[in-house]
Amino acid sequence: MAKSSPTLFWVSPNSYDYKTDFVKISNNCSIFLKPCSRTNLLSSISTSSFALTQISASLSKSQTSTRGTVNNNNGEISYFCEVGNLKNAMEMLCGSEKSELELRTYCSVLELCAQRKSLRDGKRVHSVICDNGVEVDGYLGEKLVFMYVNCGDLREARRVFDKIYTCRVFLWNLMINEYAKIRNFRESVSLFKKMLELGIQANSHTLSCVLKCLAALGNVKEGERVHVYLYKLGFGSYNTVLNSLVAFYFKSGRVESAQKVFDELTDRDVISWNSMISGYVSNGLGEKGVEIFVQMVSLGVDVDLASIVNVLVACADIGTCLLGRAVHAYAIKACFDGEITSRNTLLDMYSKCGDLHASVRVFEKMGERSVVSWTSMIAGYAREGLSNDAIRLFYEMERNGVSPDIFTITSILHACACSGSLENGKEVHNYIRENDMESNLFVCNALMDMYSKCGSMEDAHLVFSRMTAKDIISWNTMIGGYSKNRLPNEALKLFSEMQHKSKPDSITVACILPACASLAALDKGREIHGHVIRNGYFLDRHVANALVDMYVKCGLLALAQVLFDRIPTKDLISWTVMIAGYGMHGFGHEAIAAFDEMRRTGIEPDEVSFISVLYACSHSGLLDEGWRFFNIMRNEYNIEPTLEHYACMVDLLSRTGNLSKAYRFIRTLPIEPDATIWGALLCGCRIYHNVKLAERVAEHVFELEPDNTGYYVLLANIYAEAEKWEEVRKLREKIGQRGLKKNPGCSWIEIKGKFNIFVARDDSHPLAKKIESLLKRLRAKMEEEGFHPNMKYALINADDMEKEVALCGHSEKNSNIEGYD
Repeated sequence: MAKSSPTLFWVSPNSYDYKTDFVKISNNCSIFLKPCSRTNLLSSISTSSFALTQISASLSKSQTSTRGTVNNNNGEISYFCEVGNLKNAMEMLCGSEKSELELRTYCSVLELCAQRKSLRDGKRVHSVICDNGVEVDGYLGEKLVFMYVNCGDLREARRVFDKIYTCRVFLWNLMINEYAKIRNFRESVSLFKKMLELGIQANSHTLSCVLKCLAALGNVKEGERVHVYLYKLGFGSYNTVLNSLVAFYFKSGRVESAQKVFDELTDRDVISWNSMISGYVSNGLGEKGVEIFVQMVSLGVDVDLASIVNVLVACADIGTCLLGRAVHAYAIKACFDGEITSRNTLLDMYSKCGDLHASVRVFEKMGERSVVSWTSMIAGYAREGLSNDAIRLFYEMERNGVSPDIFTITSILHACACSGSLENGKEVHNYIRENDMESNLFVCNALMDMYSKCGSMEDAHLVFSRMTAKDIISWNTMIGGYSKNRLPNEALKLFSEMQHKSKPDSITVACILPACASLAALDKGREIHGHVIRNGYFLDRHVANALVDMYVKCGLLALAQVLFDRIPTKDLISWTVMIAGYGMHGFGHEAIAAFDEMRRTGIEPDEVSFISVLYACSHSGLLDEGWRFFNIMRNEYNIEPTLEHYACMVDLLSRTGNLSKAYRFIRTLPIEPDATIWGALLCGCRIYHNVKLAERVAEHVFELEPDNTGYYVLLANIYAEAEKWEEVRKLREKIGQRGLKKNPGCSWIEIKGKFNIFVARDDSHPLAKKIESLLKRLRAKMEEEGFHPNMKYALINADDMEKEVALCGHSEKNSNIEGYD
C-alpha cells in the first residue's frame, strides 16, 4: 500500500518575502518555521511521497532575489499562490522556461486568477500555456474554463469548454448555470441535452437549474421529460430537485401538477411550503396560498422570513386585511418584523388592502428605509387618489438622500397622471433627463401616459418620437392618448403607422375604436372589426364594448344590438353603452327596457348608467319616466346627483316645454348650477321661442362662461327667429367688442379610407368649384320638385335670395337641407 502524501503545517507566515526553513518531523509531516538566519536549508521527503522542491526566498532591502536551481521554480510559484501573491506568481511563471514548469503549477496560478477575478492575468497564463505548447485538456482545461467563468468571460470559457472533453458534472453545471444567469435559458437547456448525449449523468444541481430554465422558457413538454428522467435517476426524494419541479409547474401554469408533486413529497422542508404559497399567489390564487400557509403553521413547520413575505403578498392580492394583521402579529412574535423585506411587504399589504393609515404607521416606525419602502408608500398614496401626498413623499425621499429607481419614477408619474398634475410631471421629467433615465422603456411609457392623461399630447409625442425602441405598450399609450384627448385623426394615423412596425393586440383595438366612433369612420371601424374576428379579440369585453359603441355612433344601431347580444358576459359598461346608444338615436323606450333588464340580471347601475338613461328619456321626451329614474337613483341606490344628472333633468323639462318648471328646478338645486345646466334651458327657450326667459337665462350663462361664443350665437339665433334684428346687431357688436370668435362649423366624409373635411365659408378644398356647381344643380332640381327653403332658418336680415344661398351652402347645421320643408 502506497504511503500518503506529506501533511504541511504552516506556522504564522507573516509575508511572502522571507526565507523559510522547515524541520522534518517524520516521513509524512514537515513543519515550516520562521527563519532566524539567512541560510538556505533543504529537507527531503521520503521516496514514497511526492518530492518537495527547494523553496528559497531571500529578498534584500532593494527587493532583489537570489534563487536556487531551476527546479525550485514550481515550488516557489506554488508558494506564492498559497499565500495569495498573484503578482510574484505571474512574474515567476512568465519568466520560467517551458521545461521548468509542471502542469499543477499552471493550475495553481489559474485558480488564484479565478479567486482574484483577474481576467487579464488569467489570459496571460492561457497565453503562456499556448506558447509553451502545453496541451489544454483534462484538469488544466477545466481550470481554464473555471477561471474564465469566474472572471466573467463566458464566451472564452465556452470556447475552451468545447475543445476539451470532461465527464465531470461540476463543470457542466457551471456552464449551464452561467448561461442561466445571463437569461440565455435556451443555451442552458442545449448544454443539458448535449451532456446527456455524451452519457454524463446529471446530479441534483443540474436538474434544479434546468427546471428553472425550462420554467422561464415555458417549455412544459421538456419539463415533463425531465420530471420522468429525475425519477429514473432516483432523485424522487430529493427536496432540492422536487422543490424546483414544483416551482417549474407553477411558473408554467400547471397548478394541479405542482400540487401533485408537493403531495408526493414525504419530507417537506420550509422551501417546499414556501414554493407552494408563492406559486399559488403568482397564479392569482391568493386564497389557496393563504390556505397552504395556515396548514403549514398548524403542522408546526418552522416559518421563515420568506413564508411571511409570501403570505403577506397573498393577503395583499385578495384584500384580506384582517388576516394580514394576524400575520403581522405572528411576524412580531417570531422577530421577523425588524427585517426590512418584511416591513416593505407589510406596508404594501396594508396599502393594497385599503388601510393606508396602517401602512403609514409601519413606514414611520421603520428605522431603515430602502428605495422599495419609499416606492411602496408613493404607490399607496397614488392608489388611494392622494396624488399630492405621493408627490410630497417623492421630494422628501430625495431630501433623505435615497435615489429613486425605475419603479419609483413610474409610480410618481402615475400619481401625476391621476391628479392631472402636469407641472409636477414635468419636474419629474427633468429629474429623468438629469439622471439619464430617458432610454428606459418603462420610464418612457409612463411619461407618455402621464402627458396624455394631463392633456399634453405634444409632449407625449415628443417622448414617443425620441424612443429608440418601442413596444406594444408604447403604441397603445399614444393611440389611446390621442383618442381620449379628442384627436381621432392623429390616433388613426398612428394606428396605420403601427401596423407596418408592430402587430396590434386587443388593447390597441380597444384604444382605436373610440377614434373611429368619434369620426363616424365606419369603413375603418369595419376593417378593425375584421381584425377582431380574425384574432378572436371579441372575447375581450373591452374590445366588445368598444365595438358596440363604434357601431352605435356610426349609426348602425341594429348591428350594435346584434353584437351586444353576442357578448357572452356583459358588464356594466356593456349595458351602459347600449342604453346610451338607444337614447342617442331617440329610442327612449328601448333604452328604459335595457336599463330594467340590466337590473334584473343583478348588475347595479352607477352614476354613468343613470346619466345614460336620463339622457335617453330627455331625447325621447319621456318626462314621467325620467323623474322615476331620477328618484330611483337617489332613493334606492343612494347616489347623490351630480351636475350631469341635473343637466339631464333640466334638458328633459326644457324639451317637453316645461320651461318655468325647469327654471324653478335650477333655482332650488343644492349645488351651484354650471353653464351646461343654464345652457340646456337656453336651448329649450329657442325650441319654444321664449325670448323673455332666454334673456334671463343668458345673463347667468354669460356670467359663468363669458368667453363661450356658442351661447352668444344661440341667443342671437333666438332673437333672429323672433326677427328682433336690432338685438341681433347689438349682440354681434358685443361679440366683436369682446374679441370673441366662433369656431366655424366643420363636417367630413370618408371615401376610400381618406377623410375629406369641409369648413363653413372655406373654399380651399381642391374640388370647391365642382362642389358649388353640384349644389346649384341640386337646389334647382329641388325647387323643380316643389321643395322650397323655409326662410326663417336663414337667421340673417336679408332678402329671400341671400337667405336661400345661406341655407344651401355649407353652414353650421347638421344637414345642408335642414331649412327645406
